[in-house]
Amino acid sequence: MSEDLASVLKPISPPRVLEDVYTAEQHSRMLSVVRREGPWKLILAQHFASAEEVLATVSGSLPEGVTPTFDMFLSPVFRGYCAKNGTALYPELEDVFYNSLFIEHARSYWNAAYARPESMLFNIQGPCESGDPAHLDAVSFRGVTMKNTPIWLMNIMGKSGLFRPWLLKKAQVITWFYRGKIGGGFTYWPEGPRAAPKRLPAPMWNRGVVVQNEMMYHRAESNGPIEMRRPTGLAFESLFGADPDVSDGWRILTGGETIQRVPAAEMRFLVHWSAEVYADLKELSLVMDQTDDLTLQRIFDIFERDLKARGMRFVLPADPLHDRDFIKTLTGAYDIGTPTTYPAEAPGPQRAMAA
Repeated sequence: MSEDLASVLKPISPPRVLEDVYTAEQHSRMLSVVRREGPWKLILAQHFASAEEVLATVSGSLPEGVTPTFDMFLSPVFRGYCAKNGTALYPELEDVFYNSLFIEHARSYWNAAYARPESMLFNIQGPCESGDPAHLDAVSFRGVTMKNTPIWLMNIMGKSGLFRPWLLKKAQVITWFYRGKIGGGFTYWPEGPRAAPKRLPAPMWNRGVVVQNEMMYHRAESNGPIEMRRPTGLAFESLFGADPDVSDGWRILTGGETIQRVPAAEMRFLVHWSAEVYADLKELSLVMDQTDDLTLQRIFDIFERDLKARGMRFVLPADPLHDRDFIKTLTGAYDIGTPTTYPAEAPGPQRAMAA
């Protein structure tokens, strides 16, 4: 069964590597907004209500008897948005978001007629140990997006293969800016998590990919000096922002106190532009007119039929979006575990995981 599920998790096409994605002036404007509008929260703090939800989103499960906690996944990687819901949040970045070249990349990647810019986020960090075995980005479906559904449920839906008829076509232009000398590459599994991985190694300055990251396992590789990767005092409420004492420096704060200063040379900045893609006018109309959207009831009915057909007991809890036992049930049924191989240059995480 796990092999069948693994075959589902492949992008429509292998990633296409890009060089010199942004102009120097665009990069400067983006960083100016990041410095001005920060500090920024941890990714973990923005998207997950429990450790079980994190586990459902990444790959793998913990050994029997081990209870997941947020501390197991705590990593100094922070996030902000330049655009959401098709709207640029800062006027000085409108030309960066409504980028005709990126739109053409998205259309070409899918061989589709239409593409619509949807969001533009960034991840920002200093040195970091990658504890991520590999993950999918938030998988969206007609009627089911981050606006109304937790990421963990969308990703389990994607992993299950049961909801492919409703999958929203997406393409991303993901770009890295990192001058550090240690690590910082990108590992991905374009032929599925049971096949051999590929990687985009450093240097990663203004280098990017066109990709369908919500259907392809991938991970950021560890980066920076080992002694700086786990700042003392890092917590769920920690923030990342500009260092007022260093013109191009950064810092991590916990409770208003600086717990780590990050020099510009060790700052890793990822820009993630995403578009919805439509094969033709018929598909565009289907999405926009919402004539065949999923609802939560419909989703859980589909899960119930599949689990019962496999002989599994299924009881829908009162709060299925946040019930930890229910999340573990779906994770156990549809998660295929960690990828089977990692690059020698970027081994998997040391955290004990079981397939």
